[in-house]
Amino acid sequence: MSSETTEAAGREDVRLSHPSPEDGPHMWRLAGDTGMDVNSPYAYTLWCRDFATTSVVARDADGRMAAYVTGYVRPDSPDTYFLWQVAVGSEYRGQRLARRMLDFIGERLAEQGLRYLEATVTPDNEASRALFSSFARSLGAEAVWSPLFGSEHFPKDGEGPHDPEDLVRIGPIGAHSDTDD
Repeated sequence: MSSETTEAAGREDVRLSHPSPEDGPHMWRLAGDTGMDVNSPYAYTLWCRDFATTSVVARDADGRMAAYVTGYVRPDSPDTYFLWQVAVGSEYRGQRLARRMLDFIGERLAEQGLRYLEATVTPDNEASRALFSSFARSLGAEAVWSPLFGSEHFPKDGEGPHDPEDLVRIGPIGAHSDTDD
């Protein structure tokens, strides 16, 4: 299967592909723009080098980064993919772009024989919870939610304590037939 696809997304054509190190600064900016936890610019650039095959970027018709997904295969659980971040630029929201990127990654996971996808989500992030639940349903797989990290696992910063993170484990993953869910 090709590592690139082009799909219509509202009025824009969006191309999905694996990232390259040149995408690191754009990921860093997009993470900051979306209000999520931001890693260092170096971390994103290194991520795009070392975990490119397990990540995806979406570019609009002008080549601008619209969204990305980062993730990796867990070293201690080689049948499990951990999705680290999903970021979608504000002007691209509501176009199912996060779901299309998740499907892009899911197809590659199934091809590689991985059986599970994991991610963490804060309890109040209803959009991410709906995204992962929908993805699991499209695979005919189970989405099991459980607490993973409490606020005590994170340093306090000027904005107060970090919200707890719940783990979602989706699987087993196989060829999915319904991406319109």
